[in-house]
Amino acid sequence: MDKRGSKPRDKLIMFVFVFMLFYMQQCICSELELLLSMKASIKDPLGSLHDWIPSQSFCHWNGVICDELSHVAKIELSGKNLSGKISESIFNLPHVESIDLSNNQLSGEIPSNFSSCLALRFLNLSNNNFTGPLPQGSRIPLLETLDLSNNMISGKIPENIGLFSSLKVLDFGGNVLIGSIPKSISNISNLEFLTLASNQLIGEIPRELGFMKKLKLIYLGYNNFSGGIPKEIGELTSLYHLDLVYNNLTGEIPSSLGNLTNLKYLFLYINKLTGPIPRSLFNLKKLVSLDLSDNFLSGEIPEIISQLQNLEVLQLFANNFTGRIPHALTSLPHLQVLQLWSNKLSGEIPKDLGKYNNLTILDLSTNNLIGKIPENICYSGHLFKLILFSNSLQGEIPVSLSHCKSLQRVRLQNNQLSGELSLEFTKLPLVYFLDISDNNLFGSISERKWDMPALQMLNLARNKFFGTLPDSFGTKNLENLDLSGNGFSGNIPRDIGQFSELMELKLSSNKLSGEIPDELSSCKKLVTLDLSQNQLSGQIPMSLSEMPVLSLLDLSMNELSGEIPPNLGKVESLVLVNISHNHFHGILPSTGAFLAINSSAVVGNQLCGSRGDEITSGLPPCKAVKKSSIWWFFLTCLLGILVLLVFSALVVVFIQRRRELKLKKVESTQDGNWDIQFFDSKASKSITLNDILSSEISNTQIFVKKFNHVNLNIPKSFWTDIQELGNVRHPNVVKLIAACKSEKCGILVYEYVEGKNLSEAIGGMNWERRKKIAIGIARALKYLHFSCSPSIVVGDISPRKVIIDGKDEAHLRLSLQTIFTSSKGFSSSAYVGPEYKGISEKSDIYGFGLLLIELLTGKNPADAEYGLHENVVDWARYCYSECHLETWVDPAMKNDAVNNQNKMVEMMNVALQCTATEAAARPCASDVVKTLDSFVRSNSCGLGLKRCSSV
Repeated sequence: MDKRGSKPRDKLIMFVFVFMLFYMQQCICSELELLLSMKASIKDPLGSLHDWIPSQSFCHWNGVICDELSHVAKIELSGKNLSGKISESIFNLPHVESIDLSNNQLSGEIPSNFSSCLALRFLNLSNNNFTGPLPQGSRIPLLETLDLSNNMISGKIPENIGLFSSLKVLDFGGNVLIGSIPKSISNISNLEFLTLASNQLIGEIPRELGFMKKLKLIYLGYNNFSGGIPKEIGELTSLYHLDLVYNNLTGEIPSSLGNLTNLKYLFLYINKLTGPIPRSLFNLKKLVSLDLSDNFLSGEIPEIISQLQNLEVLQLFANNFTGRIPHALTSLPHLQVLQLWSNKLSGEIPKDLGKYNNLTILDLSTNNLIGKIPENICYSGHLFKLILFSNSLQGEIPVSLSHCKSLQRVRLQNNQLSGELSLEFTKLPLVYFLDISDNNLFGSISERKWDMPALQMLNLARNKFFGTLPDSFGTKNLENLDLSGNGFSGNIPRDIGQFSELMELKLSSNKLSGEIPDELSSCKKLVTLDLSQNQLSGQIPMSLSEMPVLSLLDLSMNELSGEIPPNLGKVESLVLVNISHNHFHGILPSTGAFLAINSSAVVGNQLCGSRGDEITSGLPPCKAVKKSSIWWFFLTCLLGILVLLVFSALVVVFIQRRRELKLKKVESTQDGNWDIQFFDSKASKSITLNDILSSEISNTQIFVKKFNHVNLNIPKSFWTDIQELGNVRHPNVVKLIAACKSEKCGILVYEYVEGKNLSEAIGGMNWERRKKIAIGIARALKYLHFSCSPSIVVGDISPRKVIIDGKDEAHLRLSLQTIFTSSKGFSSSAYVGPEYKGISEKSDIYGFGLLLIELLTGKNPADAEYGLHENVVDWARYCYSECHLETWVDPAMKNDAVNNQNKMVEMMNVALQCTATEAAARPCASDVVKTLDSFVRSNSCGLGLKRCSSV
């Protein structure tokens, strides 16, 4: 070998080697600078980037993975609570293949140099707070995954989106995108997963999707798409998941969908689809879940549904289906959830339903079903929700249900069921909600042992039960007990006081006798007490005046006698009282709920009223009562002058207290004359106008809210209207102490509640604390909507209206908007329903739903501008439908999610029902309270179901 010839070649090799080393060193230095630039733009509260320092090789930095040549290949910093803006430098890394910054708090726009990252294969920026437009389509040759979901990205999908031709995963869901889907999307021929759900997209779903033969998943739900479902989708034979829910799709379901032989999940609920279910759909033998509910579908459910042997969930409720429930359903071995409620189905429930299935939820309510409840309905031993109300079912409750230990929620009301309750039926260990009212059931319920430790709601009303009332139901958690409209007799058990959680007790329309037990006063949470239409005697117990939240008291049509306890009129929470058709005598209290009591609520007694009250109560003034009355004559003669003196003193005190609460006129150096109305006698003694105007109280703490009289255009009925708020007494509603009005402005004076508003208090709270707050707000709404007459609508349930005290109790502060719903000063709020045409109870429910979303996710619609609160709802729907709890739950509660996942999912379900676009679809406050109370105190659905049955 010629050694002379090898020297130049060796030198060349050496030069190239040195050059490569130099180049690599320069490249590595450049990458170091780019990473440090990225770190400089990010806030890192958890210290995840603490080791990003120049003195240490970046290949050993947390979240940085290098390739064999020590170049940055991957950046993995998901879920690190990073905030700030994302630096352009990250997309200048020449060799990076994967970037995952998902589940953080990053904001700002996605850098414009996004497309310069030519080596990039995987990019996930989901679950952040990015704004601005989507990046323009670009030929990034290797990019396979682009996930920008659950941000606040706006604008249209770029027309050149098809340039991302190598994509396999495209997820823009949970943003605020508008416009239509560009047809160029069909150029992404390798796409397998397409998610555009929870945006504001419109137009028709492009038929060009049918050209994308490799698609496996399409999720376009929670948008405003219109038109029909393209028949071309039926050509996507690789598709296993199709979700087009919550749009405005019309027309019939294309029969071509029957060609999707790999389809496992088909969700088309909440659209405007019509016509029958195409028979071709029943060829989809791999189908696991089929949900076509909330449409206008019609026709019969065919027997060929037996071909769907892998079906686990079938939801066809809220349609117009007719005919019988197909017997073929009994042959589906994996069927767990069957919901056909609110249709026009007739005939009998198939006798073998449940025998060969694995039923966990069965809801056939609100149909025209007849016959008996099948014996084998709980054969699997897993049934926990049985909802059959509002049909024409007959016969006895099957004995087999008495052995169904998995049952939790049972609603059989409004049927024609008969017979007695079996001994075992009253010993079901997990049932927390039992409603069998409005049937023909009979027998004594006190001759068996009740042992239902989980029971919270029991309704046996309007049946034919008789005998005495049980001393116990085997639970101390009972919150709602309705035994009205039966034939119960005997005394009200004194053990009734053991129900410390009881909020509603209805025993009306029975044959109960004896006295009202004093022990009722031990039920400190009792809001509604209805003992009307019985044979009760004796006096009203003085102890009823000690019940702190009693709101509705109905003692009418009994044999009660004596005088009305004066202190009963001082129960601040009491709003409605009916004592008509008894044997009461004496003076009617002129305080509290008795101030403006209707004549129908006091008629049929021997009562008299204070002067001036006869217009409302219909009672004669007490001075008109004949002095020849035996009782009065005897008392006068016996006590003589002494009694007159005492009586006069009492009258003076009484008149003085009435005057304290009446409208006063007070002069002030500020704004001239003031009209003041006090709603609290104690406050009227300790608070002066100067105190209110200066907002400085030495002995009594208050919260003052001033408003401009002129701008609000306050009507003449101001003092009458404000009285409604002044009478409100509930532990979860801030008490209004007084109202003041001058020519220029007005002032509302509230009881001071020490604490923070909801948005300020929520940070760092765990699940248990947030759960307590949610229930407190719901109970306040239930009280305002159902216990006040007329009902009170809040108007704007925003976080600033909710004060959280040191014990995590929620206090809702009412405002002028609550009364002046049509005033010029009231503007639409993020917390008022989107149908805003004047506030209503259902708009209150919408606002409450948004508060639930904030409690669960930490996200507040007020964080965004231009009405993006609607998108918070859309985002929540998207996250919930995807069932990835970790993507939407507030990071502060992630540790709690391990043991409370199902309950959090259930609460999100309630939030989404409350924020339904159509007001009629939202639940009422009483149902919300029952639902929240029930699932937070018991084991929730183990399936984490996406949809709920009729409550």
